[in-house]
Amino acid sequence: MERKTRFLISRLSKSSRISVMVVMIYMMAAKQVTSQSSVDRSNTLLRKYCRLYNAMNGPAYLNNLNTTLSSLRRQLSVGQIYFAFSQAVDNNEFVYSFAMCREYLSTSQCLACFDTAANDTKACGFADGGNMIYDDCSIRYENYVQVFGNIRDNDALPAGVCTNKSAPQPITTFNNMVNELLSDIQVSTPRTSNFYVASTRQVSTNNSTVYAVAQCVKNISQAVCGNCLNTAYNNLQNCLPGKEGRTIDFYCFMRYSDTPFFQRNQTIDITPFLTKAISSKLGVIAGVSSGVGIFVLILALWLWYRRHKNSKSVGEDDDNGLQGGKSYSYQCLRIATHNFDEQYRIGKGGFGEVYKAIMDDESVVAVKKLNSFLVGSCTAKSDFLNEVKLTSNVQHKNLVRQLGWCIEGPELLLVLEYIPQGSLSKFLWGAKRGTLNWRKRYDIIFGVAKGLAHLHNEFHVKIIHRDIKSENILLDDDLQPKICDFGLARFQTEDQTHISTKLAGTLGYMAPEYAINGHLTEKVDAYSFGIVALEVVSGRKCTDVNFSGPDTDYLLEHAWQLYERGEHMELIDEALATEEYDQASVMRTIEIALMCTQSPASLRPTMPEVVIMLSSGQFLGPRQLVKPSFNDSRRLMRRIVANRS
Repeated sequence: MERKTRFLISRLSKSSRISVMVVMIYMMAAKQVTSQSSVDRSNTLLRKYCRLYNAMNGPAYLNNLNTTLSSLRRQLSVGQIYFAFSQAVDNNEFVYSFAMCREYLSTSQCLACFDTAANDTKACGFADGGNMIYDDCSIRYENYVQVFGNIRDNDALPAGVCTNKSAPQPITTFNNMVNELLSDIQVSTPRTSNFYVASTRQVSTNNSTVYAVAQCVKNISQAVCGNCLNTAYNNLQNCLPGKEGRTIDFYCFMRYSDTPFFQRNQTIDITPFLTKAISSKLGVIAGVSSGVGIFVLILALWLWYRRHKNSKSVGEDDDNGLQGGKSYSYQCLRIATHNFDEQYRIGKGGFGEVYKAIMDDESVVAVKKLNSFLVGSCTAKSDFLNEVKLTSNVQHKNLVRQLGWCIEGPELLLVLEYIPQGSLSKFLWGAKRGTLNWRKRYDIIFGVAKGLAHLHNEFHVKIIHRDIKSENILLDDDLQPKICDFGLARFQTEDQTHISTKLAGTLGYMAPEYAINGHLTEKVDAYSFGIVALEVVSGRKCTDVNFSGPDTDYLLEHAWQLYERGEHMELIDEALATEEYDQASVMRTIEIALMCTQSPASLRPTMPEVVIMLSSGQFLGPRQLVKPSFNDSRRLMRRIVANRS
C-alpha cells in the first residue's frame, strides 16, 4: 500500500505533491491528538430500581409508560436538549416520567443511552415506578407527580458508587486536587443557567488530569440543586483515594475520574461563578468595615422582613385566615430521631414517613418527613404548606394536633403530637386485633364523626379531608380516635357546590362521584366515614373479598346484601362475644354507615347529622335506604384485587 501511494504521488506535479503531503501530515497530527485525548465511552449502569408496588391496571399503566417514553425520546431528538419531562393518563392510570442526559454527549449518544435505559424499564413489569441510572443518562417514572419518588425504599436512596482502584501516587496530592475540583463545581453548578458543569484540573506531581461533572435536574430551585450537590460532594469523600467515583441522588448527579469521559474542549469556564461567590463575601466584609452601624441596622431590618415573610408564606393566607405554628430546625429534628433511624420509624405512607422523636426537654413528638422530588417538589411543597395551615388552625380532641414544622432546602417536615397506640387498622386486622370491645368501637365511630363535623362546619370554609381511612385514624392511650394526615385536604367555600380536583385518596374509601368525575364535596368524607364505620363493626378491611356469594366483591356490597335480607348482625366481628353488645345499637350503626354511602351524594347525611343520630339513637328523615352505586366501585376495586392475587 505504501509503495503504491508513493508511486501515485510521484506521478503528480510538484505543487500537487506538496499539497498532498500537507494534507497527510495534518491527518497524521489529527490522529495523534485524537489518540492522546481518547474519551472513555463505556456507559456503566449505576442503578436499576423497580418500585415494590404494582399498578392497579397493569396493561393500561404500561401503555401510558410507553407513551411517555416515546414523548421523552422525541424531545431528546432535538439538538442541545438534555432534559425532558412527560406525563400520560388513561383508564385512571397516571404516569409521570423524565429523562436526563449529560451535556457532553452528542444527540445520537444521548439517544443511544436513553434507548438502553428505556429498554431496562421492561424488567419492572407492572411496577408503578422505576429508576434507571447510567453514567451518561437516567430515566425515572412514577404514578403520581405530587409524590414523585414518594416511598424511599432502601435500594432507592441516594448513594455513592466508587471504584476499588487507587489513584496514582502521591495519594495526598490527588485527593486534594479532587476535593478542590469537586468543591468548585459544587458551588458553580447551581449558579449556571442549565445546572450543569464539566471541568478539569491538572495534578502537577504526575502531569495527570482529573475530569469531573455535576448536573441537577432542570426544574428545581437553585437552593435545592445546591443542597443536593452538597450531599453528593460529601458522598464522594468516601470514594477517595479511588481514581473514580459517582454519586446519584433524586435531584442531581456528580462524577470524577482520572480517565477522560468528555473532551477537553467541552469544559465550562466556572471562574465567573466562583468569582461571584467570592465577591458576595467580600462585599459583606467591606460593608462591615466601612460602616458597622449601618450594616447592623440593615441586617436587622432584613432579618425582620425575612422572618415576617417566611412566617406569612408558611402560615398565612389572606383567603382563609389560617395561621402557622412553630418553626423547628432540621438539625434539631434529625438529632431527636437519631438521624431518622429505622428503629424510630412508626409509620409509612404515600406522602412520607413518620418517626418518633425525643426532644431536648425529653418530650415525645411525632415527626412526619414528607417526600418531595423533581417536578412534584413544587407541588409537594404547596401540599405541605396546605397541611401546615390546616393542622395548625384546627384544635379538636379527635384531630391530631400540630406542634410545628420545618422547611430547609428540599426537606419538608411536620411536628405532631405523638399518639402511642398507632392506627385503628392495627386494632381491626393487625397485631392488636380482638382487643376492642363494642363500647370502644362505638366510641371510635362517634369520635371520628365528631372530628369530621368539626372540619366541615366550624370554620367559614369547609375543610375536606379527602383520605379518611382506618390507617389515618390514630388511637390515644384511652383509645380515643384522632384523625391525621391532612396532606390531601382541600378548602370549599360557601358559594361552591363542589371542587373539581385531580383524583387523590385511597380506592375502596373513595366516593364513586369523586372517583369518576373528580367532584369533591364534604359528602366525599361522609362516604369514607361510612366505609370506616363498616370496617369497625365487621373487623374486616373494605377491600376484603373473602365473603360468601358469587357476586360479592367487597365489604360495602356484602353489608348491603345483608341489610336487604334483614341479616345485619351477620356483619359483626366474630371476635366480639354476643353478650358484649346491644343488637339494636349495632343495627343502627350499620344503617347509619349505609346512609353515608348512598348515591347520589345528596342523599347522604352531613357529618353533624351523623353526630346527632349516633348520640341520640334516633334517625333523621326517612329510614328507607337507597342502594349504593356498586358498578363503578366494583370496577375500581377489582383492579386492587387483581394486583393482590
